[in-house]
Amino acid sequence: MKKLISLLLTLAMVFAIAGVGASFASADELKPVKLVAYCPGSGVPYDTLVKFSELVAEASNGAIDLEVHESGTLGNDAEAIESTRMGTIDVILAGTSGFTSFYEPAKILDLPFLFSSADQACEVVNGPVGDEIFAGFPEFGLVYLASGDNGMRHISTTNRPIHTAADVEGLKIRVPTSQLYLDVWEALGATPVALALPELALALANGTAEGQDNATYHLVANATYDNIKYFSYINYMWMGTTIAINANTWNKLEPAAQEILKEQAVAAGRYGFDLIDSNNAAGEATLKEAGVEFDAEPDIQSFKDKLDIPAYYDRYENETWFSRDLLNAILEAVG
Repeated sequence: MKKLISLLLTLAMVFAIAGVGASFASADELKPVKLVAYCPGSGVPYDTLVKFSELVAEASNGAIDLEVHESGTLGNDAEAIESTRMGTIDVILAGTSGFTSFYEPAKILDLPFLFSSADQACEVVNGPVGDEIFAGFPEFGLVYLASGDNGMRHISTTNRPIHTAADVEGLKIRVPTSQLYLDVWEALGATPVALALPELALALANGTAEGQDNATYHLVANATYDNIKYFSYINYMWMGTTIAINANTWNKLEPAAQEILKEQAVAAGRYGFDLIDSNNAAGEATLKEAGVEFDAEPDIQSFKDKLDIPAYYDRYENETWFSRDLLNAILEAVG
């Protein structure tokens, strides 16, 4: 009997090592599946989703077909995200802020000076910390796959160069309609003006706003640089995009298909970071040609000191979205 038990244990170990009995199929054995994929925006986010589709098709030998629909055809961010939660859309790539209306933990990524660069953000959000931040997605009908880039936020102005935090005192700076953005610039002594993006160019022209907090790529893509004279790379906040899949769709997929989607979403996300990087370089060239003066090495520490980073984060301790554990995980990951 002992010999039999020993033999059975040995066989079990061999099977485990060899992968015998595992439910994973090879790419050649995957059942064909077509998934509706959508990005509400254009430019880099849409290109990232197209790249995701190509990577998945290659990795699955064509078994997984991500049918990418053109931007604007299946609704705006809010509508498309809701459609993905319901299952009308299978896979979505949208700005991370669009998910925070119902998934509050993602607001942690809107805190200032979490990341010193987009590359650093990429490593963190596409690793265990990103999975931890979005671990609660299934409760809302979604599964997190990866994050792409939408640019680091800097500052550009119409009337004064910005080198230190003292230079933004009283500056009328346009920010998105988000309390976290308003809080940052108020704490820095500026006068933030919450405006929708389509209103920005006119606001800069008529003086309602004297600055904006966007990447070079966004200034050019959104044509909001006509009145801009100065640009400073303060790297104060990162903007991301989120790649997610409907939870029911996910649960119906073979484990091998799930693995391919997860791995290739991360690869596509990294592709998006590289694409933003090249577009930022092209944007800088365009802005310089338009006469914009750049400060490549502003006194970033003065901004952190004025905000009292990391103590600044304590002001959100009682907010329902705030998680000390998630914040510590991010800070530990960035070192």
